[in-house]
Amino acid sequence: MYMLNLYRPSFGHLWQCCEHKDLWGCSRGLTRIPISTARCLGSRKIIAMSASVSNDSGISVASVAIQPPSHPTYDLRGIIKLALAEDSADFGDVTSLATIPSDMLVDAFFLAKEDGIVAGIALADMVFQEVDPSIRVEWSKKDGDYIRKGLQFGKVSGKAQSILVAERVALNFMQRMSGIATLTKAMADAASPACILETRKTAPGLRLVDKWAVLIGGGQNHRMGLFDMVLIKDNHISAAGGISNAIKSVDLYLQQRKLKMNVEVETRTLEEVHEVLRYATQNKTSLTRMMLDNMVVPLPSGDVDVSMLKEAVDIINGRFETEASGNVTLHTIHKIGQTGVTYISSGALTHSVKALDISLKIDTELALQVGRRTKRA
Repeated sequence: MYMLNLYRPSFGHLWQCCEHKDLWGCSRGLTRIPISTARCLGSRKIIAMSASVSNDSGISVASVAIQPPSHPTYDLRGIIKLALAEDSADFGDVTSLATIPSDMLVDAFFLAKEDGIVAGIALADMVFQEVDPSIRVEWSKKDGDYIRKGLQFGKVSGKAQSILVAERVALNFMQRMSGIATLTKAMADAASPACILETRKTAPGLRLVDKWAVLIGGGQNHRMGLFDMVLIKDNHISAAGGISNAIKSVDLYLQQRKLKMNVEVETRTLEEVHEVLRYATQNKTSLTRMMLDNMVVPLPSGDVDVSMLKEAVDIINGRFETEASGNVTLHTIHKIGQTGVTYISSGALTHSVKALDISLKIDTELALQVGRRTKRA
């Protein structure tokens, strides 16, 4: 079987095998290990990499309630360093340098300003450790937990200047990830028994971060990128001269290179569904999933007609996994999920995210007073 080399390790496996608490060590001393897959990942099999780890970061695996997805080249620490450099450049935090003594120690508290699912706690830990390893962070919640407006759910202790350098970067990651996780949780609950997936419509440079937030919210990841799954879409079909030609070309490509990976094809009509099934009947194929694109039809009333989607699912009759795409909203997803489709994908999970309002305050009493005045606490 083709083994896809994935850079980010399984933290759960590391904790079990290495009994170590260092996350930065996950980028060193890599060896291959398998990851067990969740129900909604179907038959997908991947190989991750374990690591020999060191104790120089002080980052606890205990805060990694849900491990990040895997990627062969993604440098999470590099993304954090880039975000910090973007904010401080070569000058540092000139306001803090001017107003706060370098040796002043403070406690600051994370404050939820609206209800939602918190995400990015483990990433925030990494940000603070990157800025100043002497900073200590304590949490009363973990990634994936529900937080209510007004709740203090984390405490940061250390040098005031260091905390304020890390503050906005940590909050930017947390607010975006929490917004994604909150919407994902709502859509995953409504989609059941179907599984909710995101797409590649993520913020540039934040692919792994956005997809991590989807996992934290209770969704499942679609392909990470162009490299780990074949997805034959409309433009491929047009360029290949038809849907059967496209699938045949993929089958030949994978066979010649002795590769084994999931293959999905996009269908837009019931005629294309029938053509794919005829091809699969007459040929040995690597196809594993059929996307049923835009078969959810919006109605003038604001409701949707899912009869075409339901008919396509019935025609396929379990021969392949199925994925509904198009016109997926929080309002429509429950009805789509009742058609028997295996997966529902939504780009809105990541491309139209509304950040969850979270702040970090040294004077929490004054912050709560202001929050109550503005209806934000």
